[in-house]
Amino acid sequence: MSETADIVIVGGGAGGLAFAWAVADPRLKVVILERGDYVDQRRAPTLDAGWELAQQTRFNANPNIRAGSADHPVDDSGSPIKPAFFNAVGGSTVRWGAHFPRFRPSDFRPRTLDGVGNDWPLDYRELEPWYDLNDRMMGVAGLSGDPGNPPRRRRPCPPLPLCPATEKLAAGFDKLGWHWWPSDAAILTTGRAGRAPCNNCGPCGLGCPRYARASADIAYAGQARAKGVDIRTGATVTGIELSPPGNRVEALSYIDRDGGLNRVACAEAVIAGNGLGTARLLLDQRKIQHTLLGRGLMLHPTAIVTGVFDEPLASYRGAFAAALVSQEFYETDTARGFKRGFQMQVLRGQGPLTTAQGGYGTALPWGKQHAAAFTRSFGRTLSLTVTCDDLPERDNRIEIDANRTDRWGMPIPKMIYRLGKNTKSMLRFGIDRATEALTAAGADKINVTELSRAAGFHLMGTARMAEDERLGVTNRDGRVHGISNLTLADSSLFASAAPVNPTPTLQAIALRAGRAMRDRLGLAGAEPS
Repeated sequence: MSETADIVIVGGGAGGLAFAWAVADPRLKVVILERGDYVDQRRAPTLDAGWELAQQTRFNANPNIRAGSADHPVDDSGSPIKPAFFNAVGGSTVRWGAHFPRFRPSDFRPRTLDGVGNDWPLDYRELEPWYDLNDRMMGVAGLSGDPGNPPRRRRPCPPLPLCPATEKLAAGFDKLGWHWWPSDAAILTTGRAGRAPCNNCGPCGLGCPRYARASADIAYAGQARAKGVDIRTGATVTGIELSPPGNRVEALSYIDRDGGLNRVACAEAVIAGNGLGTARLLLDQRKIQHTLLGRGLMLHPTAIVTGVFDEPLASYRGAFAAALVSQEFYETDTARGFKRGFQMQVLRGQGPLTTAQGGYGTALPWGKQHAAAFTRSFGRTLSLTVTCDDLPERDNRIEIDANRTDRWGMPIPKMIYRLGKNTKSMLRFGIDRATEALTAAGADKINVTELSRAAGFHLMGTARMAEDERLGVTNRDGRVHGISNLTLADSSLFASAAPVNPTPTLQAIALRAGRAMRDRLGLAGAEPS
């Protein structure tokens, strides 16, 4: 099939859907090509007694383990941190904890402030109205007034409640005199049309049957379709066709769910496939020759420190990754032996199956002692992640090998990544601080996972933005240098990582880029003004 559209967007995840909603207009034909399908969260594995087994198999975050019909393999042999993303309408937000922090102003200027990484061509002030818009769209719970961050508007919903375990940890932070604050979370605490408030059931990461936990499909897909966006699932993009002399996208080709080859000519092309998927597609074409494409991969190296408490705390109840955070060690202090900083984020206790298997380093003995050890652990643990700001090192990258292909004939991407000296020092320091906090909270045993190998959710920086094309692949609007109608709208654009989850920032960038495209097309609206 051959057709023509005004705008074609590759990827219906957090960035692609936000961009589509922002740019959509009755006068435009906007098409999203998403290789995955819709996930019916009303029937999420969360409701099944075997939810933890689903989490480890068909809903595993690692595509190499999950191996679903929309998944492609990733060669992760060159990285200690393994890939974690989900192919579906909504992308990886279908499979997340909904922790929703913003970057700080300093995160956009690490080169100027600390002599490391890259400055952004944008700053916090420019993104703030887009952060606010995205908070309203997603439905964010939180508490304004955090002294560690710029003033914010009142959050759309009150914060999620603390539980006995997180109250103990907050008291521990208070005892040490360290910053802590309730997490911003894309989880409703008050209902809105079609979405019920959170009931603190716990296993949010597999989908929320109440639609309390936002994902990009819940927040944006329906509204984008109502504005005329055509979301096509089971559509795997296999090629980008450039018109001579190679400075403009002419068309995209894709294979549909029936195996048919299709071609869509377009006036504007947008790629929103995350830091791995976007780099893979652009590298495969070998028509975009930028020396930085694929390089500067950032992954947020994370340690997990788990405290075991003597009393039962039912710590498995509540949103597992959106309780409270400490940003006490967020900014650079050279006396610590590294540049930039880290965030400590609470993870509540795990389910029974994961506890029995020894999750987060809490290994239990097998045999006669197992039941007693399980009782001493289940519902009595609380963890702190040490999430590190990751510097964009040139040798950390995505590569492709044209001799190894997937079922669609696309080259298999390879992650090449190592921990830098700065990161190693930061992890060691952070583990000690998390241990100190959990001990102050009353934990009588500490278990440490020095590096979470399954935590490759945040794939950033492989096509970073910079106004100078020698320093970045795109400009401040995500427009690829040298190609007049190609825009990127995902975390591949990130010039720095910050030590916090990237989704609110990548969505704010996508919304802003969608509005910028409307302006270029002479269309008004799609907020802010």
